[in-house]
Amino acid sequence: MTETVILKLGGSVITDKSGECAIDHARLHDIAGHIARSAPKLVLVHGAGSCGHPEARRYRINDGLDTENVPGVYHTHAAVSRLNAAVVGALRDAGIEAIGIHPLDLALAEGGRLASFETRHIAEMTGHGIVPVLHGDVVMDRLKGACIVSGDQLVTRLAVALGSRRVGLATDVAGVLQNGAVVPRIDRSIAETLEISGSGNTDVTGGMRGKIRELLALADAGTDSHIFHVSKVGRFLDGTGHGGTIVTRRGIP
Repeated sequence: MTETVILKLGGSVITDKSGECAIDHARLHDIAGHIARSAPKLVLVHGAGSCGHPEARRYRINDGLDTENVPGVYHTHAAVSRLNAAVVGALRDAGIEAIGIHPLDLALAEGGRLASFETRHIAEMTGHGIVPVLHGDVVMDRLKGACIVSGDQLVTRLAVALGSRRVGLATDVAGVLQNGAVVPRIDRSIAETLEISGSGNTDVTGGMRGKIRELLALADAGTDSHIFHVSKVGRFLDGTGHGGTIVTRRGIP
């Protein structure tokens, strides 16, 4: 049986975070071309970048809902949905049978963490050659009213639910950096000693530290993950070296 690959595109890779919903269509079409050539059984997840983070901050979504910021649920979801439509459009232009899936419609959080997340239909889609495209999103939260669930949190949940052993995160840096150099492998003991540098972009989902926290949890469940520069996405999909970071539960050999 063909293995399901989970690929996450960082929001800063496909948008310009200095603008508001400034989508990099050229980058999207380049990535779609790599995916079409590799033709993996794939689930794609993308971050929000400048299509959602500005709205989430403006409406203080992660502080929880009150009488003043309820409209932020709509505006945040609408912004990231525009980006999702652009990602799906680029994939379909490349001949990939992609369809957008919105976490707001099928997830429930509790205290900022996913409490329930329906994935059975996602497995059915991949079995029929459909590429589901999910994204970081605002979701309803039993304790806070609403919260932001990052694409990285979705990646961890999807990998476990779908039994995926190939997980890749394409970013705007070469991997996890310490003093400007790529850290080739990270486990929990190494993570405790790291002073992480990386993209200058910050967001409401925790940046690189948040990413590593999610991926270490995935490693604990038995699945390694790969962090690499987006220019290496084709090499990751082909199974060749990407020169980035592997997050694992094992120490450096």
